[in-house]
Amino acid sequence: MATLQTAIQGAAGSVAVIVPSRPDPVVVTNRDLVAEVSSFQQKLAAVGIAKGSPVSIATVNSYEFIVSFLATSWQRGIAAPLNPAYKQEEFEFYIDDVKSAIVLVPRGAYQSGSPAVKAARKFKAAIAECYWDPAKKKVALDVKELGQLQGKGKQPVLKPEPEDIALVLHTSGTTSRPKVVPLSHRNLTRTMKNIRDTYQLTAQDRTMLVMPLFHVHGLLCGLLAPLFSGGSMVVPTKFSATEFWQDFITYKANWYTAVPTIHQILLKNPTPSPLPSIRFIRSCSSPLSPTVFHALEKTYKAPVLEAYAMTEAAHQMTSNPLPPHKRKPGTVGLGQGVDVVILNDAGDVLPQGAEGEICIRGDNVTKGYLNNAEANKTAFAKNGYFRTGDQGKKDADGYVVITGRIKELINKGGEKISPIELDNVLARHPAVSEAVSFAIPDDLYGQDVAVAIVLKPGARLAQDELKKWVADKLAKFKVPKKVYFTDNMPKTATGKIQRRIVAETMQKQDDLKAKL
Repeated sequence: MATLQTAIQGAAGSVAVIVPSRPDPVVVTNRDLVAEVSSFQQKLAAVGIAKGSPVSIATVNSYEFIVSFLATSWQRGIAAPLNPAYKQEEFEFYIDDVKSAIVLVPRGAYQSGSPAVKAARKFKAAIAECYWDPAKKKVALDVKELGQLQGKGKQPVLKPEPEDIALVLHTSGTTSRPKVVPLSHRNLTRTMKNIRDTYQLTAQDRTMLVMPLFHVHGLLCGLLAPLFSGGSMVVPTKFSATEFWQDFITYKANWYTAVPTIHQILLKNPTPSPLPSIRFIRSCSSPLSPTVFHALEKTYKAPVLEAYAMTEAAHQMTSNPLPPHKRKPGTVGLGQGVDVVILNDAGDVLPQGAEGEICIRGDNVTKGYLNNAEANKTAFAKNGYFRTGDQGKKDADGYVVITGRIKELINKGGEKISPIELDNVLARHPAVSEAVSFAIPDDLYGQDVAVAIVLKPGARLAQDELKKWVADKLAKFKVPKKVYFTDNMPKTATGKIQRRIVAETMQKQDDLKAKL
């Protein structure tokens, strides 16, 4: 049966999870994990969690996160992971939006009156501290306030069904209020299988999990797919460039998946010597420039596989394949257990090589946004294809090339400019560390091109010098009108760069200068 209750496939006595805490790591076998999740499920049932109860998890990457997430899904509850670094106002929005029955917080959060605790109390959600108790070797569920669960009483221990909603996550809301994406057990287990098959994951594989578990990337590719393949994972509480390779080598990891930002940070730090044996490096969640692709392969002597994913698809849709098959920098590879087509505005499939909207269909895809009939009207094309909102094409080998978000394409007097194409060209400049292109208003053309640039340490570059360099590489209409230099590129909590946020941040500089 396709549920998360069958997600843990490893041999009972084999290691499933390693948390590299100091001085002693927490090392858990598959047998321990199944027993702990089952025990925690009973604790959730005892406080009143039943089918459809939303459980907000506001803890860092940890063993207690893994256990509470799985136990919620086993009990037919709905896991709603939240970034533990949110401010109170943000917690209030998400807790209210999903109508959380209970909010799980770290040890000590209740006494300190953390933002999550205050937000939970405002909406009468139950509040419980959730933590690993080393003395008892158990994950504790210490209920501080029952809130709306008061009087609900003990519930029976349940068995999940494939169509049960197991997880809800919010989209990033680039142009409007974030939408709620419900993902069923069937959606999640299909992606787990797809990822296992794409990377030929086995019990011999151990990943270094550095993506946050409140994000679909970390949850599906970093946690669930390795468990499903009988493999294991190293789970630090957060990504640390100075500890990454030490933990990778000490605990014998052989692959990792991350956003391009993390890859770039690792490249700026010392390379371990001798190099560990790395089976592959996966990149996902935002575009990987060919420059970084080649630097990774050269530095770490491992194949780099760029994938394409979104929350609504329970993460992965396409990926470049493992050797000996072709991997192509600048593409996101082939559909992986997912039907991928390029459609025109009328919903018709376009011929190979033609640009249109990338659309997908498969058991991994959500059936629609929660309580949002308006968004669902436009989310699907005819024949049930989900519209990704990304523009792209398939090359001669069928590899998908993303040319940009449809809403982010720069329309300069009718000429459509792909910001990703421009980013990749700019990243090749020897002085440029990071580059993000975006549209700015223009009286003559409607929109024109602007770029935000982070220079490499010690590098110097003038605006006119960069424009001239771009003019030698691209058509004149693609040359940026405005260049913003910044020390740090604004990023989301998961390390993703969102053009809208970069554009707003850079243009505020102009507003401030105008007021001075």
